[in-house]
Amino acid sequence: MGPASQRSAISKASRGIKAVSLKTFFAELKRRKVYKVAIGYLVGGWALAQGIAQVLPVFETPNWVVRLVVLIIILGFPFALLLSWFFDLTRYGIVRTPDIKDKIDIVPAVSSTDRSIAVLPFTDLSLGEKRDYFGEGIAEEIQTALAKTEGLRVAARRSSFWFKDKKADLKEIADKLNVEHVLEGSVRRDGNRVRISAELTHCGNGFTLWSETFEREMQGIFALQDEITRAIVDALKLKLDISAPLASRLVRSTAAYDVYLHGLFYSDRTSEEDLRKSLEYFERALEKDPQLGRAWTGMAKAWLWLADAYVAPLEAYAKVREAAINALNIDNDDAEAHVYLAETKRILDWDMDGAAREFNRAVELDPKSTPSNYFSAAFWAARGDRDEALIYLQRTSTIDPASLWVNNSACELYRYFGLYDEAIKAGERALQLDPAFVYGEPLLAAFYREMGRYDEAIALYEKAESISGRPAFGLAITYARMKRPDEAREILAKTITSRGSYTPGDAIAHVQMELGAHDDAIRELERACDERSSSLHFVGIAPEFAPLRPDKRFVNIVRRIGLKPEKVFAAGAAR
Repeated sequence: MGPASQRSAISKASRGIKAVSLKTFFAELKRRKVYKVAIGYLVGGWALAQGIAQVLPVFETPNWVVRLVVLIIILGFPFALLLSWFFDLTRYGIVRTPDIKDKIDIVPAVSSTDRSIAVLPFTDLSLGEKRDYFGEGIAEEIQTALAKTEGLRVAARRSSFWFKDKKADLKEIADKLNVEHVLEGSVRRDGNRVRISAELTHCGNGFTLWSETFEREMQGIFALQDEITRAIVDALKLKLDISAPLASRLVRSTAAYDVYLHGLFYSDRTSEEDLRKSLEYFERALEKDPQLGRAWTGMAKAWLWLADAYVAPLEAYAKVREAAINALNIDNDDAEAHVYLAETKRILDWDMDGAAREFNRAVELDPKSTPSNYFSAAFWAARGDRDEALIYLQRTSTIDPASLWVNNSACELYRYFGLYDEAIKAGERALQLDPAFVYGEPLLAAFYREMGRYDEAIALYEKAESISGRPAFGLAITYARMKRPDEAREILAKTITSRGSYTPGDAIAHVQMELGAHDDAIRELERACDERSSSLHFVGIAPEFAPLRPDKRFVNIVRRIGLKPEKVFAAGAAR
């Protein structure tokens, strides 16, 4: 390590230590076992010094040697404390101690003159039956329209809506989402009348920039959404792009729109029951208005999240393709529909060039959306285009910093690229956002496993299982890595049983790789090809499959699914 690198490392270490406040400093010393190291070093050093002082003179060793050894023991004390801050000695070896933050670690502020805003879900104040779906839908419509404004960065829906029902003031929300302004409001429906109140706050000084209350008939809801959007843009002294119609103008039926908002509400849930319920609402919306293209997009989204987790991919992605094509036939500028069509070209057709065109079109149409950027990041990562993938990952983190889904997945992609600092930050952020996150496996646990922190990995997997009821493939991989094959096979069998009729072959292959059953892993990968597992494209960059890279059978599989083996192998982190 050269002088410049040493200065950089020392600078980073210094910044890391300064980041720990005095209030938590002593607790952090205890967590990092600095106290234990200090006491152990002092006791051991004193005993060693006493032994040297007694033994060495017997061999007529000069006094200066004794003094030198004692001096080295003394000088080693601060270095031992410094090492204990950053590293921990476990029964699995020396591992780096992770940084734990009390607050959610949000991406640093972007160096830009752009204004920024988060739209919180509007509170439903209706008497009688609550209509959370309606308040959330109104807020999302306004958020989508604002995203079309040049020079305005809008926090994504998942991040903004994460704060619903949480005790957080506007300043805290703005800080965590890295925005200047927050829009909040309420809705109240009484028969065919709708009353909407909205307030725009500058969170830097706490001043209200704009507030208004509107009351309209339900059939005027679209014009009202446009009116609120324009008022906000005017208050921020920006210009709304009116060359493209606002999404609300593409809706012809208020009855269909109300049912559509129901579907949108359930499509953001993760259970099979909720996702299928969203499909029912979208279908009912289309019965009322066959030209409601966004209902088709919603169906594509719901089928995409049902795929692999609850429905075999060949069945589910065929539904995704049908819905996305129908949406684009109605509105070819629907960026989200292009994303879902791209996924079907990648998964069903292995048409990577065709998928790339769809992803590029989606980003061109909506460069500020989470689906456009995140799915693009995952796609370019799978192809081995590391730099391109990291650009989209960074953009996604800026747009959607409080998304569980984004942070959990980013943890895995960063790990694949060997970017361990970024991986642990994303994984721990996901865990802090919601420890009960149950869609998929806690990918921070996979990172812990790769770092040799098996106890922490097992604890995370077992916690996820206690909530979801599904054992994790990652737990089987962890036991296999720990040379406990019987437990690994037992967990694998339980995991397969819990998934019902479909289990991705590449997920089983991960476990077989750790068990050293490479032929079995190849067979499972072949099955994953036949069944079109959506995660199959990541085996090329996944370090778990690195031992198979010299195997011609594995190379042929990677080439068969539309990837260039040499390129993806070079992009992935080596074990």
